[in-house]
Amino acid sequence: REAYRQRKHRRDRMIAIGCTAGFAVVVAVLVATSPGWPRFRESFLSWPVLRSSMPDILRGFWLNIQIFMIAEPIILVLALGVALIRITTSPGLLPLRLAATGYADVFRGVPTLLLVLVVGFGIPALRLSGTPKDPVVLGVVALTLSYVAYVSEVFRAGLESVHPSQRNAAKALGLSERQILRFVVLPQAVRNVVPP
Repeated sequence: REAYRQRKHRRDRMIAIGCTAGFAVVVAVLVATSPGWPRFRESFLSWPVLRSSMPDILRGFWLNIQIFMIAEPIILVLALGVALIRITTSPGLLPLRLAATGYADVFRGVPTLLLVLVVGFGIPALRLSGTPKDPVVLGVVALTLSYVAYVSEVFRAGLESVHPSQRNAAKALGLSERQILRFVVLPQAVRNVVPP
């Protein structure tokens, strides 16, 4: 039985490799014989153009890393705050809960590129006093607005994935709501949301 499984696995792997290689050859032939291939090759696959553009590409890549290093901690903190507001059941916090829900729904629906353009060109065009004009700051703001909405949904799902019996057990032990959140719910929720 084990030898049969190994032969079947080997045969399946060979079929997969053959089909993938065949598909790649068909795509390569179709692309190379298309009427626009010389122009495409000249525009996008030119070694001299790549060599002359590489410093600009590397500067842009470094800027991307800098923006990420600034925005990521801000995104994580704000997203956790939005998620905590969204799962609260306190009647006094209903306006905040509605605002957080509206924010998450709206900003998850707006394409990030559009948000970057609106923030990057729209805020400076308003010429309001005290608004930032540095493109890096505006990029961080735009990405933060967009990704806080997405990450807050991930955090909210993680917080809601903790079984209610965990809260009930913590209440039975006499923990306050803040202690329940800090010592029971958040550690389990963070473990659940790390992969996404």
